[in-house]
Amino acid sequence: MTDGVPGGGPVGEAGAGGSPGRPLRVALLGYRADPRCGGQGVYLRNLSRELVGLGHDVTVLAGPPYPELDGGVGYQPLPALGWFPPPAGATDPIVRRPLRSWPDVVEAWRSLSGRFGEPQGFSLRAARWLAPRRHAFDLVHDNQTLAPALGRLAARGWPVVATVHHPLTVDRRAALAGCVDHRQEAWVRRWWSFVDEQGAVARRLPAVLTVSSASGADAVEDLGLAPERLRVVPVGCDPASFRPLPGVARVPGRLLAVSSADVPLKGLVHLIEALARVRTVVPAAHLVVVSRVPASGVVAEAIDRLGLGAHVDFVRGLSEEELVAEHARAEVAVVPSLYEGFSLPAVEAMACGTALVATTGGALPEVVGPDGEAGLLVPPADPAALASALERALSSAALRDRLGSIGRQRVLDRFTWRRCAEGTVAVYREVLAARGGVGSGFPAGVPTG
Repeated sequence: MTDGVPGGGPVGEAGAGGSPGRPLRVALLGYRADPRCGGQGVYLRNLSRELVGLGHDVTVLAGPPYPELDGGVGYQPLPALGWFPPPAGATDPIVRRPLRSWPDVVEAWRSLSGRFGEPQGFSLRAARWLAPRRHAFDLVHDNQTLAPALGRLAARGWPVVATVHHPLTVDRRAALAGCVDHRQEAWVRRWWSFVDEQGAVARRLPAVLTVSSASGADAVEDLGLAPERLRVVPVGCDPASFRPLPGVARVPGRLLAVSSADVPLKGLVHLIEALARVRTVVPAAHLVVVSRVPASGVVAEAIDRLGLGAHVDFVRGLSEEELVAEHARAEVAVVPSLYEGFSLPAVEAMACGTALVATTGGALPEVVGPDGEAGLLVPPADPAALASALERALSSAALRDRLGSIGRQRVLDRFTWRRCAEGTVAVYREVLAARGGVGSGFPAGVPTG
């Protein structure tokens, strides 16, 4: 990796909007980018690697917790104030620093007024860094920051596209549903107010990538996006890394969930309740959750209430190889989410050949396919239905083998990072063709916030 210098790679693909093999110069933005902290960091790392593999120059601009990037990918860190603790799984220490610039002032003011300030501060820093490099890039690709400074770039003629994994209006509704009084509701609305800004910015962009039709439909409904500006480009995994491990024995009764314990939309409390039911039929059933241990909240309360402390284990900080080994040891992987814009955990489980039980929340039916083929599907927030499907899978080795085999083939056919990169480049070329072709650079007079 280099400091702010686009990477390189062999010329590989061609598409609309440029001559065959013409490499593109892409600034790829992510305000929080550690792949251990969630899907957005995973997306940033894998998309940047595959874009370079296709022959394009990519520079990642990222805030803390910082990304892990592969060889050939350019990198420019953009430090934040460090006022918020890093997400679970982050490896970067918290570095608090004084105000040094206008972006710092804006981030601090928003944070002190009870709003989430990191996206705003990051977008201003990114715009300032890009300003003197307007001829170094063909296009800016934002990974769901969608803060006003990026909207101003697009409004003044910069080629800017963004990925919306799913509209965060969904998360805001879930947070509001958990409020216990009007005071808490007012605080939640203030903190999540940046979501309204995201919609306003997204509506100003020439194209918005989304990872599933379900997520796209929600973006149209909640963010007011014009359907003709949406492009569905599914994400995926690396099937050479996420693969079956025949030499690793599966542990009888073991269930595996890669799920945040403190995010209500992930539905982990319903899986805990389902586990209690399953154990009355399959006494060996136990659950491994890839997440930090919940100190309090509905998940911790459910574990205590149902006496499952000895049958639920939490692990965190796993390397990719360790996560693959966890899949190999599990008999069934579970995605109990109430909503998913896509679901990398589902794809990774299928790629590992692990039998999958998932809900029909959001895009999961698009990812998993029809019930009974690559996985068993149940309604979200239904512990009884979830328990029934888990009992069925745990009770039949033949069913688990069939689901695992079909699931892996589905990933190979549909959900790889190379396919994601190819689809993303097609969107880049489409946007650039509408502007008059590749290579013209950014216009003069770029805004800096």
